[in-house]
Amino acid sequence: MFTNELKKGDKVRLADSGWIAIIEDNMKGNTRLATVYGFETEMGSVYSHDMKYVYKGGKGKTIEEARATCPLEKLEHTPAQLALRQRVKDMGF
Repeated sequence: MFTNELKKGDKVRLADSGWIAIIEDNMKGNTRLATVYGFETEMGSVYSHDMKYVYKGGKGKTIEEARATCPLEKLEHTPAQLALRQRVKDMGF
């Protein structure tokens, strides 16, 4: 599944931190609006290339239910998202 196929309510696992995020928009592109559950719960823009897995069938379930019952599916990224990942890495982030 590509990150551009994610819809509002989908639950994803972020790459480096392993935090869970819920997608809050139906847009496509390099950034998505998401509520991230980490040290704090915050809503904001998340790079699409930072999303690594989606909880298959997790829409409409709580985060705990999705973790317990839904398999993880690896997300694929577009060439533009991979190019942005490299630019961000080259800047030192």
